[in-house]
Amino acid sequence: MKFRPCIDIHNGKVKQIVGGSLKDAGNQAQENFVSEQDAAFYASLYKEKGLKGGHIILLNSADSEYFQATKAQAMLALDAYLGGLQIGGGVNPDNAADYLAAGASHVIVTSYVFKDGQINWENLEKLERAVGKEHLVLDLSCRKKDGQYYIVTDRWQNFTQVPVSEQTIAEFSSHCDEFLVHAVDVEGKASGIEVELVKLLAKKHPLPVTYAGGVGSFQDLETLRVAGENRVDVTVGSALDLFGGSMKWEDVLDICQKSENYSEK
Repeated sequence: MKFRPCIDIHNGKVKQIVGGSLKDAGNQAQENFVSEQDAAFYASLYKEKGLKGGHIILLNSADSEYFQATKAQAMLALDAYLGGLQIGGGVNPDNAADYLAAGASHVIVTSYVFKDGQINWENLEKLERAVGKEHLVLDLSCRKKDGQYYIVTDRWQNFTQVPVSEQTIAEFSSHCDEFLVHAVDVEGKASGIEVELVKLLAKKHPLPVTYAGGVGSFQDLETLRVAGENRVDVTVGSALDLFGGSMKWEDVLDICQKSENYSEK
């Protein structure tokens, strides 16, 4: 279980938000934390600790008046940690290669691939041709409806008809390098993880998968480790002291490092 850091950017600021509260209209979000530091500060911190595979997420739509300020922060972070971070938020074949050239190790995509509630295989193939599957992370962030987890798009506002399932993950495994999954219903609430989802993500498949959402205590971290069979990586946001929370991030790193060492034995 590796620790995967995050830099979430909204309205030109590094923030922690409640995931389900995002609305494009009025650039609204329920904020847990707004940083006085820029994105490069966090990128440099992650670089200093040798943490790779973290994600930068742009939380404004491309037509928002804040998008350019949000993107500028993201570019600062990429420049501060060349090759160490992934980036997502409005990624498509026209801009994906530019993000890699700016220093991203991978681009993260959801909405471009899931169009009109369905998988658009043609769009996925376009992205593969643009950057290569070795630089592609598929974001399967999801919300629960009628007892099943469904992938959501457009900054988690719209449900697709595509479930997160063993079959879905298996189908996508030959088209990307890894998966990122935000449990949107608990994202930013630091009130416990989606154990059922973590167990699903722990099913054997060849690619790394990172879970984000709901970790609010060290007990949650242990629950995730056990439910994920030490195979599911973790992102902790609002609960970290870096972002105004109570969990010391050095302690989180230590626990994840120990679990990673254990899994290698």
